[in-house]
Amino acid sequence: MITEDSVMEALKQVYDPEIPVNIVDLGLIYGVEVKDDGIVNVTMTLTTPGCGMGTFIAADARGRIEELDGVKEANVEITFEPPWEPSRMSEDAVRMLGGPTD
Repeated sequence: MITEDSVMEALKQVYDPEIPVNIVDLGLIYGVEVKDDGIVNVTMTLTTPGCGMGTFIAADARGRIEELDGVKEANVEITFEPPWEPSRMSEDAVRMLGGPTD
């Protein structure tokens, strides 16, 4: 059975090529919807609207999700509302990027 957790685990394998942290820990995933018919919809953002890797990252995310058993189709929508900000990062991401943690 496909769950939001299994989708998020798959998305932890997707990286922004310019940042050595996965898109989940970067806080780029805004929403995951798993439908009964095997369709998964993901809403995500990028660290900046001008990121030239958006198409690549979205395609990688879609591919990782579609590898999950039971997924018939994955749709990845990129939005910039609300804009991404560093406070969305996990403590692990902050630590990996050399920032202070609480």
